[in-house]
Amino acid sequence: MSGTSALSGATDVFALSGSGRCVAFFTARRRAALPKDRARRAAAGVAAELERLADDGWILSVGGMFGRSEPPTAFATGFAQDADIVGAFEAPDRAAALAGTARLGAAGWDELLRTAWLLGPREFAPVPRPEDGSDPPAWGFFALWQWNAAWQAATPQERAEYDAECDVAFASDVASGIGIAGRHRLDAAGRWHHLGIWECPGFPVIDAAMREHERVADFKFTTSRHYAGRRTPLLDLLEPADG
Repeated sequence: MSGTSALSGATDVFALSGSGRCVAFFTARRRAALPKDRARRAAAGVAAELERLADDGWILSVGGMFGRSEPPTAFATGFAQDADIVGAFEAPDRAAALAGTARLGAAGWDELLRTAWLLGPREFAPVPRPEDGSDPPAWGFFALWQWNAAWQAATPQERAEYDAECDVAFASDVASGIGIAGRHRLDAAGRWHHLGIWECPGFPVIDAAMREHERVADFKFTTSRHYAGRRTPLLDLLEPADG
């Protein structure tokens, strides 16, 4: 299965990216009953390694993918999801992503978190939200998806029509205040073919966007998994809980 789509060239919304950069997307759960002093040492080790990765050219926040200068940032998810923390970094290339995630694990990350990493190259350039002078969006939304059997059976014309309809929904997303951090390809990393990352001003905006994507039948050709969370400095999320 190739996993490629007719949406492989520039559209009204998306431009191709030839950067060669590689996403390191993660879903993580905190390890329970870790002594506070041990957790603090592990967090300090992670903080030091994050600084080294930044020096090596890593982008350590979704906001950084849009060119903002900000500390390492992730997203705190809700109780209904199968992760406590989700987030995405971007390494200079795939080799750097593999090496860097291993370095983070050895520095203390693996002591603090049980993590699933997904790596893959950037396909589309970021599409920033309309600039209105407001603070960075408080919410992040992550969509993992794979092309399903219906897509495999579709004709080239049906796929082209589908891509055009989806582009209408993506244009609506951006107009509503969503920033789309491009698209990354994940075929080599596991079951998911692609990752989409959004910055959103609030959960109602995410809900309205999903309704628009349903209206244009975005999901008829895909199986997907979604995560949403509140934007939080990563080191704050690694601090041991009180009590």
